[in-house]
Amino acid sequence: MSTSVTTHNPVRSDLLESHPVRTRPASRTSRAWAVAGIGSAVAGIGTIVTSSMVDVVYRPEFNGTTDGVTAALTDKAPVMFAFHSITVIGALLMVVFAAGLFRRLRSVLPDGLAPTVAFSGLLGTAVVSVLGSGLDTEFMMGMSQSDVQIPDSSASFYNNWIGTIPWVWVLAGLAGLALFTAYRQGVVPRWIGLVGLVLGGLTVLLGVSPLEYMAGVTGALWLLATSIGFLVGDRQHRAAAAR
Repeated sequence: MSTSVTTHNPVRSDLLESHPVRTRPASRTSRAWAVAGIGSAVAGIGTIVTSSMVDVVYRPEFNGTTDGVTAALTDKAPVMFAFHSITVIGALLMVVFAAGLFRRLRSVLPDGLAPTVAFSGLLGTAVVSVLGSGLDTEFMMGMSQSDVQIPDSSASFYNNWIGTIPWVWVLAGLAGLALFTAYRQGVVPRWIGLVGLVLGGLTVLLGVSPLEYMAGVTGALWLLATSIGFLVGDRQHRAAAAR
């Protein structure tokens, strides 16, 4: 003789009502990182302009000599202050853009190298920019104090430093090439990929050549065009993310 046991588990409607399950509504992904990229590109252009204005060591009267460079640089102190702040702000904004670009690419290329290469290239460029402005306080403050003697040879080196190092954006060119590979896989707009190929590739070539400082010009232009592209022209990806 067999017996069967029937169990009954009533639903606790009182618990469901008192502790409802909450779902988080889908939210739009912020594009603040693209705005940061625009700011970084504008600051990069500002770095080029302000560092170019500190041109003492390149004047004909100092050809073959450094005598008098320190005294001549004293008049450039306001420009050097502006150069320092603009360069560091641009580097900080570049890190934000790098993080946003990494997230954008990682969402569509979870196993690809492009997100990491793009992020690394931009992060490396930001570090170079900070280092490029790293000697400013040492010289600007020293020049403003009459009891501090700065050798002309050291001041000449400083002028050459800020006239070259902050312009070395070669690693940013890698980010442009990474975007071209992402375009080849159909995950970024075509024109952003082509801009990455042309301006990013040119930035890398200039960085490899003895004209490495010119990479700052093409690199800043690439960053500006790309940031604007992701801000206003990445409609297909935003539409897919909103579904």
